[in-house]
Amino acid sequence: MKIGLAMGGGDGQTPAELVDKIVEAEKDGFPSIWLANIFSLDALTVLALAGEKTSTIELGTAVVPTYPRHPHALAQQAATVNVACGGRLALGLGRSHQMVIENMFGIPYDKPITHMREYLTAVCDLTRNGSCAVDGKMYKINASLSVKGGKPFPVMVGALMPKMLELCGTLCDGTLTWMSGPKHIEKNIVPVLNDAAKKAGRPAPRVVASLPLSVTSDPDGAKKFAAKAFEIYGVLPVYRACLDAEGAEGPADLALVGDEATVRKGLEHLAAAGATDFYGAIFPTPEDDGSYDRTMKFLASLGGSV
Repeated sequence: MKIGLAMGGGDGQTPAELVDKIVEAEKDGFPSIWLANIFSLDALTVLALAGEKTSTIELGTAVVPTYPRHPHALAQQAATVNVACGGRLALGLGRSHQMVIENMFGIPYDKPITHMREYLTAVCDLTRNGSCAVDGKMYKINASLSVKGGKPFPVMVGALMPKMLELCGTLCDGTLTWMSGPKHIEKNIVPVLNDAAKKAGRPAPRVVASLPLSVTSDPDGAKKFAAKAFEIYGVLPVYRACLDAEGAEGPADLALVGDEATVRKGLEHLAAAGATDFYGAIFPTPEDDGSYDRTMKFLASLGGSV
């Protein structure tokens, strides 16, 4: 299992500051970084800038919401970014949540499977084949795309539940998970994803997992902090379902917290469950006891995999 880093959406950081962190991650030997796209910096723009200052690290989005962007516009932007970063883009897409799309953006959060099927079909056809013809219920697109120097790149979806996983395995290159522990990954994600890919004649998809983690001498304090910091994921329906599948009361129960040996054991459980990649969402303890730097040092010491 490859070990990468999760990076926030840039809250309180300039693009240059975030690019510097990505450059440092490459120097530290991380094979990938995954940049959130929430309410701050545009992830794809930052990755285009980072591509000019890096040469080996995979540059992923986790994830770009689909409803606010037309599939052709997103495919065009992503193909351009992929050229700018030398073919190292991994495009992670997701539907976001009803409270964001409808309540904040004022966009109907309709027909999630239909929406994602048509969206993925358009994006994948445009970026792989240079054209698409989608005559669907939500999108009707007959268009081409030609980006000089462009080539196909991984397209993944934040798929956690069966129908979306089946769609993901059929059409794209993998899933990005969050708040999914080893039981849920092994029993509910990997089998559905791989079976759908096999039926579609596609290679086994990647399972790119992420959980909060902290290497710390104060695991109890870290757990309490995680319970508060990640509280929202205990009530959002899709993540609540993931927690229930794991038998977890709340997000803090899934956080990888403790000394180096304890956190490594947690990572090994994810790998054994079928995760192909992990992007660590590091969080510091409230006392700021050096746990963030300790966690970074530990992950870097793994040499990019467990």
